[in-house]
Amino acid sequence: MQTRRFGRLGWQVSEIGYGMWGMGGWSGSDDAESLASLDQSVAAGVNFFDTAYAYGDGHSEQLLAQTLRAHADRTLYVATKVPPKNRKWPGTAATPVAEVFPYDYIVEMTEKSLQNLGVERIHLQQLHVWDDTWAADEGWQRAAEDLKKAGKIEGFGISVNRWEPANVLQALETGKVDAVQVVYNLFDQNPEDALFPAAQRLDVAIIARVPFDEGSLTGKMTRDMTFPKTDWRSLYFTPDNLRETLDRVDRIAADVPAGMTLPELALRFILENPVVSTAIPGMRKAPHVAQNTAVSDGRRLGEGLMAALRAHRWDRTHVIP
Repeated sequence: MQTRRFGRLGWQVSEIGYGMWGMGGWSGSDDAESLASLDQSVAAGVNFFDTAYAYGDGHSEQLLAQTLRAHADRTLYVATKVPPKNRKWPGTAATPVAEVFPYDYIVEMTEKSLQNLGVERIHLQQLHVWDDTWAADEGWQRAAEDLKKAGKIEGFGISVNRWEPANVLQALETGKVDAVQVVYNLFDQNPEDALFPAAQRLDVAIIARVPFDEGSLTGKMTRDMTFPKTDWRSLYFTPDNLRETLDRVDRIAADVPAGMTLPELALRFILENPVVSTAIPGMRKAPHVAQNTAVSDGRRLGEGLMAALRAHRWDRTHVIP
């Protein structure tokens, strides 16, 4: 497993991290299988785990707590998130920040996550939604400072709205944000435009989430696939969106080199960018862990292939969580 520096916090984190959203209530999730996959990932060298209180109202955090106890001899970096107080995704300028991330609430939710995780300090606490009109607010800034001073957290980050990677640039200039989590994949390449240069200038870590576009870039989805109403993918992959997405996946498949799979290519594309500190695929099953961690071998894609992959950029503007 290759490691990368996590921005100004200086941690050496596995370039393949672990996204734990799917363990918090997605259809098909099984706790025993999830715990086995977490254990296998540690054995493979994964040391960065991203969860959130909102993933099953603490359930994902509690699963991670079991993994932390089982591997107490390892340094495993834990990132979690404060859900919006109004429980509305995404964050918008129409909502005052006082209704989303007031000071006392950020502190309260951090304490709850500490209890769920069974730790005294969270490596990275993040805000789960964002709008940059909140950047100058004293409340969240003071919460970040006070939680660090109290030893409750080491770093503070923001998870930006899907398809709005530049909607955090003002917050970065405050100096309070150590990491940004952003959707970045073969389709969603627009973080490269403004966010990545700003992060590089300010030495802010980048966590690349949704590397497989919620599953489409695994190559296993079909046009007649449906999801239970309780599974959020039923909102994301509407019939029209699913058809267009898979048409685009078919075009990417034509560029997959011999001997390589589509999901492998998807991860390697992300790792080509040195600004990315870690990519966090969801891995609920042992085969997924084996396949995804094997990508961290230092191999490069080459300029010709990267040029071809740039053509698959898809600039989407309809904001969903």
